Amino acid sequence: MTARNSFDLLSSDQGSRARRGRLRTRRGTVETPAFMPVATAAAMKGLEPDRVRDSGSEVVLCNTFHLASRPGAATVKALGGLHAFMGWDRTILTDSGGYQVFSLREVSRIDLEGVTFRHPKDGAQVRLTPESAMDIQLDLGSDIMMVFDECLAADADEKTVAESLRLRTIPWEDRCLALHPRDGRLLFGIGQGGLFPHLRRLHAEHLAVQDYDGFAIGGLSVGETWNAFSEMIRVTTEIVPTDRPRYLMGVGSLPEILEAVSLGVDMFDCVLPSRNGRNGQALCFQGPLRLRNQCHQVDRSVLEPDCPCVTCRGGFSRGYLRHLFLSKEMLGPILLTAHNLTFMQRLMERIRSSISEGTFPHMRAQLMDSWRAGKGRVRSEA
Repeated sequence: MTARNSFDLLSSDQGSRARRGRLRTRRGTVETPAFMPVATAAAMKGLEPDRVRDSGSEVVLCNTFHLASRPGAATVKALGGLHAFMGWDRTILTDSGGYQVFSLREVSRIDLEGVTFRHPKDGAQVRLTPESAMDIQLDLGSDIMMVFDECLAADADEKTVAESLRLRTIPWEDRCLALHPRDGRLLFGIGQGGLFPHLRRLHAEHLAVQDYDGFAIGGLSVGETWNAFSEMIRVTTEIVPTDRPRYLMGVGSLPEILEAVSLGVDMFDCVLPSRNGRNGQALCFQGPLRLRNQCHQVDRSVLEPDCPCVTCRGGFSRGYLRHLFLSKEMLGPILLTAHNLTFMQRLMERIRSSISEGTFPHMRAQLMDSWRAGKGRVRSEA
């Protein structure tokens, strides 16, 4: 399987740049636009793999940095690789550790060869280079690997971003590409460039001529404005080839997903659905619900009557779910996480269907109207 035959573009929306496609991996197919739940340490918090599969998820994301730290890539490999280790038989994407360059910048040291981290939990030293990031992902048994890059904060100045691209991200990514096994496993490049359109364009042009299996957009959803968010996506998707998937990293809110899909993005990941579920927020098409709010105390209705998740199908009322959270019962986060993951997959299915039917802009406008109304209701009840 090569970069140019792992992705099929099935249809495009006439009123936007939205596209529907199908990514083929060695573990099966992934319908796009797709949302990937985040199983950071080879586990979805609170849910066993069968429940994740029941949500409709076709691919999950695991974290190279955290798995390299604990239990170690060699241990995972000895136990049969990630799929056997975590009981997941579908596609797995592994990030490379580049995001941790941003999120753990206070406990890391960067040089031209790579990054040395001090693990925030036990203080152990973790060293990542382009070569070790690739070796770890290969040992883990990843189906979709990511190149190692440097993710910067939204307020990084132009000189800092330009130097990061020239001295680290571009050379590091080139070194990762040279190690691509081309044995059915896929490798995605990651576009950086901060909030500077000309640097985003420069990097996208470099990536576009490389033989990657897909192209990611990194360094967003880190505090930038909405206009900057949209512009950086647009700059990138205008340049990278149309015959391979585009992946916006770390983005999972409904407005952001709809905006990015309209600009030609195919794949997303985020901790938002599971994290919000653990904190008592249910994602619904009529807007999010904060179940700790008193208005749900004697509400017998389920979260969404037409939702097939175990929570709604099981008849668990909003009043009961509120009770679970106020009582700090672990069942509450479990049931809400299952619902939120199912919501995300239902959202992606609506998006895919509307692209095929040529109604994506209309569907998007309707959904955003409902979501805004629901957000307003959440604020007034809090």
